[in-house]
Amino acid sequence: MNASSAPKAVIVGAGPVGCLSAIALANLGWHVTVYERRSGTLPLPVCEPSAMTFFLSITDMRGGSHQPLSSNIQANPRQRSINLTLSARGITALQAVDSTLVERILHNAVALRGRMVHHLEGNTTRQQYDRRGHCLYSIERGLLNIILLEAAASVPDITIHFLHKAQSVDFDNNTLRLVNSVSGQEFDDHFDLCIGADGSHSVIRHRLMVATQMEYSQHYLSHEYVEIKLPPGVDTSGHSAFLLDSDHLHVWPRGGFTLVAMPNKNKSFTCALFAPKDVFDNLQSPDTLVPFFKTHFPDLLSVLGEKQLVLELQRNPRSQMITTKANPYHLGAVIIIGDAAHSMVPFYGQGLNCALEDVRILSILLRREEGRDPSVIRQVLNHYSECRHEDLIAICDLAMDSHLNMRHSVATWSYMIRAFIDNALYAISDSPVITDFTEMISGSKVPSGWIPLYSMVSFRPDISYSAAKKKAERQARLVESFGVAVSILGFGYIFNFFINLNKLF
Repeated sequence: MNASSAPKAVIVGAGPVGCLSAIALANLGWHVTVYERRSGTLPLPVCEPSAMTFFLSITDMRGGSHQPLSSNIQANPRQRSINLTLSARGITALQAVDSTLVERILHNAVALRGRMVHHLEGNTTRQQYDRRGHCLYSIERGLLNIILLEAAASVPDITIHFLHKAQSVDFDNNTLRLVNSVSGQEFDDHFDLCIGADGSHSVIRHRLMVATQMEYSQHYLSHEYVEIKLPPGVDTSGHSAFLLDSDHLHVWPRGGFTLVAMPNKNKSFTCALFAPKDVFDNLQSPDTLVPFFKTHFPDLLSVLGEKQLVLELQRNPRSQMITTKANPYHLGAVIIIGDAAHSMVPFYGQGLNCALEDVRILSILLRREEGRDPSVIRQVLNHYSECRHEDLIAICDLAMDSHLNMRHSVATWSYMIRAFIDNALYAISDSPVITDFTEMISGSKVPSGWIPLYSMVSFRPDISYSAAKKKAERQARLVESFGVAVSILGFGYIFNFFINLNKLF
């Protein structure tokens, strides 16, 4: 298909979801233009002489003539950069769009076999994610964005413009109104398909809300978070070394608040303190901050150091967490995906994975239709909204439920007993796994066998979020019923024992 006859797609947002969407559409024969309001989501290599040129005219860099961005660049520590965790669901989506991306991304990620819970008493407990060997992959947000941005920029049918802000959408005439932030010039761009991948505070979603009777809700969590960077240590040979176990996501659950730490490829850790606003309000000076960490996180403070702790908390901003739900996700030829459609709290680690799955499912629906006329596109987007909504609501709710687990439940005996039962039944169950996702939209059919909820959500992309939630609820009821039955039998045995004991005297 030549360029003149190719359908035109515009994507708002050059984050990971926008970049992967652009690659997926280009693979389907679309000409894609990506607009990003920021001058660059990430800093450029200091040795690149044409840094600003790259960001203002990224498509002039073709054929590998520019230095790979991911070779010597890291995320800006002052940007929101809690590490992202890739699971099988997200990896499957990447594989479906461009298999070469998976190797590049995982090369820059660190495998996590489970979580390590740090108890207040100083001891730790290891909790394996999945007894069948599956793991998560921790990667810095900025580094992931660089890899996907570089991949998108290398595709001839993709044009990327930074410093361009979306203003409004004309749903009847399929035009996007934009403004060039450098010149101030406003202009329209016509499209056959418009994808809003512009995050939690999406302009495209706002325009959809005005134009449709959208069911919309947003909930700000009472907790905020602050990032803390734990630099690499030095081993006995003088080489960089991890200061904490690198195979685990580290969790310090303290009831009303929690701290997590995730390893990076450069042997540092990205940590984040999640706490209510009033807790942060009381940690404004070293006089309160250092004693707080000595009381609640003494083992982390011992490797981080008081000076580094104070520096991190003073220079890094407090950030909010939001859950966003919407329905429908489209109007005409315009659709929202990723955080623009379903922001969620980060405690299940599925925000990125779910968004990448959005891209995979939408691209499957578009590929199935040979026609590119407006009626076909509207039909595809309507199908997407209908088949995706229940799953997106389910994972948003599961992520919120996981907040309590991360700050409290993972350190309790009841949680560990339930996990033991889950894994024991999982070990003796046989649940067939679908491995071909070429045309698979979602696995709404509940599979046989016993599968822990975490495994279904993170490691079974053949099971939809909503199906996983329903199956887990049924399994929980069975465990509770078994517990009640055991309790009744135990009580009956004890009661009978005392009756017989009374007869002896």
